[in-house]
Amino acid sequence: MINLEWFRTFKVIYEAGTLSAAAQALFISQPGVSLHLSSLESYAGHRLFDRDTRKMIATERGTMLYNFIIDHINKLEEAEHNLHRKSKVEKPTVSIGMSIEIFQHILEAHISELPFNLITRFADYPQMLQELNSGTLDFILTPQKGTQYNLEYKPFTKERIVLICGNQTDTTELDELVLKDERTELKEWLSGQIWYTTAAEMEHLKRFWFASFDTLPSFRPKYVLPSLGSILRCLSNGKGFAVVPDFLCGSGIAANAVRLAWEGSPPVENTLYFGKRRTTAYPEEIKYLEEIVARNWPVCAELLSPVN
Repeated sequence: MINLEWFRTFKVIYEAGTLSAAAQALFISQPGVSLHLSSLESYAGHRLFDRDTRKMIATERGTMLYNFIIDHINKLEEAEHNLHRKSKVEKPTVSIGMSIEIFQHILEAHISELPFNLITRFADYPQMLQELNSGTLDFILTPQKGTQYNLEYKPFTKERIVLICGNQTDTTELDELVLKDERTELKEWLSGQIWYTTAAEMEHLKRFWFASFDTLPSFRPKYVLPSLGSILRCLSNGKGFAVVPDFLCGSGIAANAVRLAWEGSPPVENTLYFGKRRTTAYPEEIKYLEEIVARNWPVCAELLSPVN
C-alpha cells in the first residue's frame, strides 16, 4: 500500500530542491528521505526527479504529480496544524472527591471560575481513598488518611462536631444540666428528644455521644434524611436536635435559624486533609482547588481551629 507520508516527503523535496534540505524540514534523516522518494517512484513506475549534483530537478511526471497533490497536501497539513493547536489549548479535566456538603457550601459557587474541567464524585471516604490510589480521582478532601505509599495528605483545617437544635427548641433544662455537668441526667434528657440524622453520618452522632457519655446512643433518631443539608433545612425555625460539623451550621447560626446547643465535652474534632497522588498530572489545578477551599472555608461561632 502507498504511504501518504511519501507524498509529504515528495512535496518538500520539490519545494526545497535537495534531499538534505528536505530532511531538515521534515526532521528525519537524509536516508529516510531517499527511502520515501524511491518507494514512491517504485510505486508510480516513473522517475519523479532527475538527480543533479546540487539540486533535485522534477521530471515532467514529477511536476504533474506535484500540481495534482499540492492542494490536497496543504489541506491535510492545515488540518494537522489545527488539531495540534487545539490539543495544546484543550482544558485539562480534574476528578475530585468530597462530601456533598463540602461541595455545596465551599466549592459549588466557584465552579464557573475554574480554568479547567471538573468531574465531582460523592462517595464514602474509604472508597474515595481507593479511587484516588487507582487514579480514578485526582484530588480529595477527607478526614481519613490511607496507608497507600503513593498518596500524600496535607492538613488544612479542623472541623468540630457539635450539637445543634432548631431555634424553636426549648433548651432551658439542657443548659442547666450542661452548666452543672450532670452527665447521667443530660444523657437521659437528650435521649428523649427529637433527633435528626443521615444514614451516612450516624458516625458523627456515635462519636459525639461516646466522647460525652462514654457509651453509644441507645435511642433511634426519629428522622433519617438523605443529607446534612436536609437536616439543617428541616431544623431551620423548628424543633429537634442533630450532630453536625461546625462548618456546616455557621450560616444557620448567624441567621438564628438554628442554635448551637452544646459543643460537647471533650470536643470531638476531625483534621481535614487535602489528598492527592505523589505524582500527579495536574499540580497547578490541584493547587488552585486547594486555595479556593482554604480561602472560603467558614468559621462557625469561632469553633474552628487552624492546623499547625
